[in-house]
Amino acid sequence: MASMVWASARAFTPLSPTISRHALLAGGNHLVISKNLLSMSSTKEAASESETAVKKKIRTRRILSGVQPTGALHLGNYLGAIRQWVDMQDKEFMPYTDEDGVEIRTENYFCVVDLHAITMPHDPNELQESTLASAALYLAAGIDPSKSKVFVQSHVPAHTEMAWLLNCITPMNWLERMIQFKDKAKKQGTESVGVGLFTYPILMAADILLYKADRVPVGEDQRQHLELARDIVRRFNDMYCKGNAFKKRCKAASIPTFPTFIEPEAMIVKEGARIMSLSDGTSKMSKSDPKDASRINVLDPPKVIRDKIKRCKTDIFEGIEWDNPERPEATNLLSIYAAVQPDRTKEDITKEVKDLSWGDFKPKLADAIIAHLEPIQKKYAEVRGDEEYLTKVLKDGADSANEIASQTLTSAKVAMGFTRPT
Repeated sequence: MASMVWASARAFTPLSPTISRHALLAGGNHLVISKNLLSMSSTKEAASESETAVKKKIRTRRILSGVQPTGALHLGNYLGAIRQWVDMQDKEFMPYTDEDGVEIRTENYFCVVDLHAITMPHDPNELQESTLASAALYLAAGIDPSKSKVFVQSHVPAHTEMAWLLNCITPMNWLERMIQFKDKAKKQGTESVGVGLFTYPILMAADILLYKADRVPVGEDQRQHLELARDIVRRFNDMYCKGNAFKKRCKAASIPTFPTFIEPEAMIVKEGARIMSLSDGTSKMSKSDPKDASRINVLDPPKVIRDKIKRCKTDIFEGIEWDNPERPEATNLLSIYAAVQPDRTKEDITKEVKDLSWGDFKPKLADAIIAHLEPIQKKYAEVRGDEEYLTKVLKDGADSANEIASQTLTSAKVAMGFTRPT
């Protein structure tokens, strides 16, 4: 699993009644004119503000997303996921009021999903470094700790505990239908594939459900796993979140009697985020591809990028064009060229390249990629070189994530009938 993106939670909080300092100062100015008028006016204003404040509700929309730290993050991870996270973070940071008068606040959580990285054989030393490198790249790419929380999945124990609870209620045949497991098991052989690869869609469901995500932006390769999460929600809520016995357990634990989980809905990721292999324009760029030349890694130096682009697969047609089904490599390379120049239009790029040969276009593409990645690489070196700063960011993120995830885990355990520690 290359990347996962999950979003939002429904949580309503009434605002405390308040009278602004500005209103009190205005009332003070009125005092000189008429003491009685001030008393009546300020009382009415305070009552009006108080009623409005009591009625007003807040909905917290929580966005959670993660990428595996296996291998180096490549251009597809960055353009298809991380850059979109930055856009979501920056566009939706400020609260706003919806058409129903509910204030919408967004919380962003971006994690390094290291638990998913061990479903296949791995090098422990490599996992440790790639986990920290991935977190540093999140920050270098524009994730701002003042707006978003960054944490490592395994630093929040609720992920594994929730996965076990959900494992125990998920029918085996639901997992047997998962296409990704079938594909990987076919390549590796079922004798050498670990149980974790078979059950990791349940861990993904736990990741989503812990943060009460109700909208989940996922790629096509993860839609089946999202449907599994929806099935698990319905099954869990039906089995454990109904009847007087459930209400009594909740009351005894002093938690709300709402169903434990929210059924997540799929969101469509924006067009153009899918970056294909440099070796095969019909296959997704992947960290698991044994050929490093098939991808541009975000930290590749300029010479390596130029060499990879120079040798990447093209075709024998004249000119360069988009969206010709017979020319997947042309479409892929043009998509990369456009993605690393976000201020340019498709029409502008088409006009520039339509009559170029591959020999003329490839250096332009390499230059554009290098120019786009240069500031990210520079920022990465700064962040990765400051171990104390990176550690603090990850600890703050884990502390915040733990607070949310542990509440959901407690609700699930109460629903299932576990005793609580005293």
